[in-house]
Amino acid sequence: MTASKLIRPCVEYKASFLEALAEYHKEDRYLYNDIHSLNADFEGFIKELRAEKGYPHQPYQEWVDPVPETVTWLVKDDKYIGTVDIRHRLNWHLEKWGGHIHFVTRPTMRGMGFGKKMLLKAIPIANYLGIEKALITVDPDNIGAIKAIESCGAEFESETQETEQFPVRKRYWLDCT
Repeated sequence: MTASKLIRPCVEYKASFLEALAEYHKEDRYLYNDIHSLNADFEGFIKELRAEKGYPHQPYQEWVDPVPETVTWLVKDDKYIGTVDIRHRLNWHLEKWGGHIHFVTRPTMRGMGFGKKMLLKAIPIANYLGIEKALITVDPDNIGAIKAIESCGAEFESETQETEQFPVRKRYWLDCT
């Protein structure tokens, strides 16, 4: 058994990633990623993920100002565990509801400390990208993510108000120096 590590997405983890995507779909998440389409052209999907433009096929409103984004996967042995997206800068939307760092652990791997591991491993990458303090936003009901964020030393700043388009988010700042 090897230690978990953050890597750039690669085809080696195709089967495990697609299994995790099915788990996310059961939670009604990431439905814009069709498993059959990705299975047919996983190499193309990986190429898009590595282009520093974030997740391909993710629907964006026309008013969204896209930002460069580095996508990494936490893996252990031959298993995809989760994703950490690091946005190189913030736009007006990310300043309130998205943040620099977004992380998600596949449902069957939650509650095992992988969220904290992902965040800790993401800090040097964010620092390399020139981010000294990273904004992380989280659903106030996501207790596991909040514990991971706080255990990495992030400091709570505020909570956004719900709007017609956006839910309430807790906002934290994580020192990346």
